[in-house]
Amino acid sequence: MDERLGRWLDALLETPGMTSIRDPDEARRVHLDQSLVALEVVRRFSGPIIDVGSGGGAPGIPLAAALPDRQVTLLEANGRKCAFLREAAAEFPNVTVAQGRAEEQETDRFGVAVAKALAQPPVAAEWCLPLVAPGGAVILYVGPSADVAEASRVSGLLGGGPAEQAPGLVVLPKLERTPSGFPRRPGLAKKRPLA
Repeated sequence: MDERLGRWLDALLETPGMTSIRDPDEARRVHLDQSLVALEVVRRFSGPIIDVGSGGGAPGIPLAAALPDRQVTLLEANGRKCAFLREAAAEFPNVTVAQGRAEEQETDRFGVAVAKALAQPPVAAEWCLPLVAPGGAVILYVGPSADVAEASRVSGLLGGGPAEQAPGLVVLPKLERTPSGFPRRPGLAKKRPLA
């Protein structure tokens, strides 16, 4: 394992409020191994990557370590978590940290947006799809009960195509530029979901 990832996992476990997991092996499985499940799917799309709602840096930091030639932005609204991310990102020359909300970012800019434990898939799709340029994709890490049909419906409203499924993932291809009126103002996607 990349030594930088070991230091990141140690910091994640040692910093209060970053993860509820206490066991190092479980932390590796959840934060590192699960993050890398999307690696081959991410490789299918070119361009910079954004990890939306990065929290402690998963999946963005593991993906940045595995893809050193790709720029990775860790987007996080919480200032305390951003401070943690900036320290962790200092070891990865291809990682930058941005503090803010998805609805406030430039649209149609990234090749890939990833999100792990961000929100239900239809809400996460509304936050992530506007960030991705046509030809790119949103990759959502999901559980077995994820509502893929609703995520597909939201995708269609935002210039995306039907959802594709891979084990533990929903992939939403971006086909067209983000329509006018999106993203909606902060908070609306969760209060009044499109699905």
